[in-house]
Amino acid sequence: MVNIAVSTLGLSYSAPEGPGMLTTAKYKDVSWDFRKSDTKEYTHCFHNYPAMMIPQVVRKLLERYGVHDGWLLDPYCGTGTSLVEASIFGMNAVGCDINPLVRLIATAKTTPVSLDKLDGHIEVLQDKLTRFRLDRNGLPSTNIPHILNMDYWFSNDVAKQLSMIREHILSVKDAVARNFLWVAFSETVRECSYTKNGEFKLVRMAPDKLESHNPDVFGTFRGKLARNRDGLAAYIKRRQDVNVLVTDANTANDETPRPPKSFDLVITSPPYGDSPTTVAYGQFSRLSAEWIGLPNPRKVDRLSMGGTRKDGYLPDSPVSPAIEEIRIADRKRARQVELFYFDLRQSIRTVTSVTSDEATVCYVVGNRRVKGVTLPTDEFVAFTFGELGFSHEETVVRNIPNKRMPSVNSPSNVTGKTDTTMREESIVVCQRRE
Repeated sequence: MVNIAVSTLGLSYSAPEGPGMLTTAKYKDVSWDFRKSDTKEYTHCFHNYPAMMIPQVVRKLLERYGVHDGWLLDPYCGTGTSLVEASIFGMNAVGCDINPLVRLIATAKTTPVSLDKLDGHIEVLQDKLTRFRLDRNGLPSTNIPHILNMDYWFSNDVAKQLSMIREHILSVKDAVARNFLWVAFSETVRECSYTKNGEFKLVRMAPDKLESHNPDVFGTFRGKLARNRDGLAAYIKRRQDVNVLVTDANTANDETPRPPKSFDLVITSPPYGDSPTTVAYGQFSRLSAEWIGLPNPRKVDRLSMGGTRKDGYLPDSPVSPAIEEIRIADRKRARQVELFYFDLRQSIRTVTSVTSDEATVCYVVGNRRVKGVTLPTDEFVAFTFGELGFSHEETVVRNIPNKRMPSVNSPSNVTGKTDTTMREESIVVCQRRE
């Protein structure tokens, strides 16, 4: 394979010659950083989550490539940032994710609801919490759910208070209102647990912090409800009359979500890499998912890309030299990386099978490091779409000032060995050739 050196605006990289060759500039544009922008507008305020794509990036892509009344696909929708923005813009949208907690959040963020009815449910619950707080006899008895290692992650008082809220939410028959309440509850669970602040993996706070840890569970929950209710009200005013569907379809396994017609636009931010050494979405979600009673809360990371597949051959591509360099240091780690890109390639193939003849795809990706080796994911994405009949339009590099990311991670998968995480990400834009 012949490599062609490309240099634009001070950035240099190698682009493979062939069907996926990068044909236009890769350049850095600080206008995509949105450093001072409010990333918590509308229902984007609902729930913290690791490495969330900020709404301003999606909004700008929709302004450039959106199709009013058309269909948008996000095969890794997470908590639904792209779905919220699509519904405000006026596009129907389908989002896919294997994580049941984020599907619940994305559904709650994009579902129109009668605010009067929702306020009624909130008022009933608020009154009940007030009575509990004022009752001098203490909290009434309640059924505390079975959570593995409950005592390790929650104090007894916190578990009782969470159980009171949980029992009430379970009694709410209106599914839309119940989902809204679950989202506030989910974030309350995490914030009131012994989980270390600022972590997206399950890490217990330091022993000296445990003794002083006395969260106001009811107060925290009330705050989440009020914030989310305001965000929902603002969203409903802007939401267009479109359809939004959230599904568990796994495009890496050739599971294909199909709208009434083909997708006109794809906007997504796939995982940076395998969960154990990048962003452990399953660990972040697990406690909340167990409290809510969602299925398979401990399997999310294992089901993520590169997590379950044992076989699969990755053809020569822009990441091949990097994988071979990793293989010299650690064959097992190189194989894990290879399987991640195999799954990403399979997912892209599935996505192209449901896009229209004039579709645009926008992938927001990061070039992560493993064993000190940088993996050119942006080139891999452009190359793979090129193999499947798309032309590469541009790759815009932006700084990451807003995403919830750790300052270091463990790309070598060895305890104690860390590396700095990505400070930049690339927005890869490809369009189907005529």
